[in-house]
Parts: sequence; C-alpha cells; structure tokens
Amino acid sequence: MNKIRLSYHPQQNLSKTIQLPGSKSESNRWLILQQFFREIKLQNLANSVDTQVLQKALAENSSSVDIGHAGTAMRFLTAYFATQVGQNKILSGSKRMHQRPIGDLVDALRQLGAKIEYLENGGYPPLKIDGRKLSGNNIQIKADRSSQFISAILLISPSLNDDLKIEFLTKPTSKTYIQHTLSLLQEIGYAFEFSSDHLVIKQPTDFTVPDQVNIESDWSAASYFFSWVALSKNDLLSLKIFKKNSFQADKILPQIYKKLSVETHWEGNKLHLKRSNQKPPEKITLDLNNNPDIAQTIAVTCLGLGVDCHLTGLHTLTIKETDRLKAMKAELKKFNAVIDITTDSLNLKSPKFLPKETINIATYEDHRMAMAFAPLAQKANLIIENPDVVNKSYPDFWKDLKQLGVQSFDN
Repeated sequence: MNKIRLSYHPQQNLSKTIQLPGSKSESNRWLILQQFFREIKLQNLANSVDTQVLQKALAENSSSVDIGHAGTAMRFLTAYFATQVGQNKILSGSKRMHQRPIGDLVDALRQLGAKIEYLENGGYPPLKIDGRKLSGNNIQIKADRSSQFISAILLISPSLNDDLKIEFLTKPTSKTYIQHTLSLLQEIGYAFEFSSDHLVIKQPTDFTVPDQVNIESDWSAASYFFSWVALSKNDLLSLKIFKKNSFQADKILPQIYKKLSVETHWEGNKLHLKRSNQKPPEKITLDLNNNPDIAQTIAVTCLGLGVDCHLTGLHTLTIKETDRLKAMKAELKKFNAVIDITTDSLNLKSPKFLPKETINIATYEDHRMAMAFAPLAQKANLIIENPDVVNKSYPDFWKDLKQLGVQSFDN
C-alpha cells in the first residue's frame, strides 16, 4: 500500500497565497447545464477526478459508463441520461458506489416518465437507462437522504416543457446545496418557490444564458487551510478565488473558525486568514446538517487544539465514499481521543496531549480523510495511507501543503 510520512518544518513569518481549485460542486452543476446551453464557456473549472469523470462521461458516446467513486457524477448522470432521447446507457461505478442508495432519485425520475432499471440490487447501481422525453411535472420524493437527488432533478429542468413541482415527503437535508443549484438556474432565467415541504421551478419565457461563467474556488477545500491556521502559531494565509456572496454551503467557515481562533478578512476575491490571540473554548457544539463535508476537518482541528466538540446533522456521512462517522471514530481513537458516534452525530473528547509516536492514518478511499488529518502534521507525526486519494477533489493538495512547510516522503 502506498503511504507517505509527513514532516513539518516551521517557516519564519510565513505568509502565502494559495489559489484553490474551482469548486467541484459548482463545476459539476455547470457541466450538466452546459449540455443544454452549449454556448456557455466555463472558466476555472475544477481539476478534480470527479469533474474529469463527469466531463468524460458527457463527451463520450459509449453505451457503458463507469464513474468509479464519483458520487455526484452518478446522481447527475442518472437524471441527465434519462432525458437523452434514443440513448441507452449502462451506468455503473466502484464496489462502494454499488452500495450507495439511489432509489429515491430513480423513483422520482420514474414519476416524470423515465425508464430506469436496476441491474443487480433494487435501489442501487448499476443502472440501465433508456433515454426519452420526460413529460411529467409533479414529483414526490424523500429529501432527507441526499440533496444531490434534488439537484440532479433540478439540473434537467431545461429538458422539461412545464413548471416542475417537487413535494418533499421528508425534510430536505443540506438545503444550502439545493439553494446553490437554484442560484445557477436563476442566472439562466428560472424562478422558483422553495419551502420546507415543496419546491416549484418555473420555466422562463426568455433565457438569459451567460456567455462565460467564472467558477468560484472550492470552499470545502478552503476548510483544510482554516484548520491549518487554527493549528499554527502565527501563520498568515491568503486564499483565492472567492466571492463574498457565495452560494456554496461551506462559506460558513469564517463563522465557525472564528470560534477556533482564526480571524478572516476580505480583500477583493482574496480571503486572508490569521491566527488570533483569542483562546478557543473548551467545547463547541455545531449543527452541520447543511455542511456535512467539513465535519471531518472540524473534528481534527478540535483534536489538535484540545477542544471537545459535539457535531450533529451528519446522517449523510454514512453513505459517502466510506462511512465517514465510523472512519473518523477509528482514526481519532488512535490519538487517545474518546469518540462516540450515532447515526447522525459525532462527540469528541480530546486528550490533554497528543501521542508522540507516529500515527498511521487510514483514508478508506476517501479524499476528505487524507486532507482533514494533514494539517495535524504541525502537532503530530503522521503517516497517510493512499495519499493519491486527494485526486478525487484536489489533485494539487500535497503540492500546496508543501508551500506551508510540509514535506512528504514515501514510507
């Protein structure tokens, strides 16, 4: 198994600027919309494996598409391929992908007239999709499993003739991600009504399609550098390219990390981070229902600061690249932390001191496990298993971390 040992060498008066990759979330949404509006040119597109997989699947004419571990691609392509008249697709993925439920999305698309069959186990990929003109305009869906199911449906709105009403049978999870999708549709001319029990997307009389879209950098990727500064002594970091009025869910990072001694201020599209003199609290409690992707980063930050934390709203983490709650429990325990998890929460009691011996971090084929633990190299000796897993969302992560004084050696 490929492993790297992280070695941290503090630098004096460190002040660096890092341009983070384009948002994977935003890139993947625009790639689907671009299929309906070919005139759109995309700038600062994410260079993540997930985005490359989606691009390749959209560009090829193959009747069989394997998206590997790319969960967003699985959801978005299921909906998109269902609208492609006359095209027949077999949509499959990795072994783990075939364990991730997709039945709620398939049921909703069938209500619009989609023809989708399960090739192995009911409710799970792989799928056989026969593309056709969808004619329905009313959907009922359980919305507590994944916000991407809702986004996948919204992104095929340009293929529909009528307004679309979506009734939520359960409370929507990660609503900010749905709002992000709606904001992109608004740029094209769509109007909508969005409440806790339904969503109506209204077909525009005139489209206002932009010639060029500049994709914002990824706020989720920024979380690792918020964590870095929180765990540092006096590091100054500038991150770009970001928007103050961002629709990305994880734009909440400055508010959360203010509690963990990180000061943030804006300069144009740059975000400046500085370690403050404020002492962090003994414990923080956060509801991350709208921000589950930053839960791992926050837990590791708290571990490094000796802060206890109680994180809730994490029910979607059990169906990600791995069961992230179980994975976090296993890895945090290696640092003598006391961890309790439920189906939607993580409670961390941090140790007074981190172990001096080298800790081997398993990454479970999950990019966020590797990147969440990496900033802890400032305070502990770490070996990261399967470090290339970061390619899923942030291929240049280890190169950017090197700018901050972290060297990685084959182990």
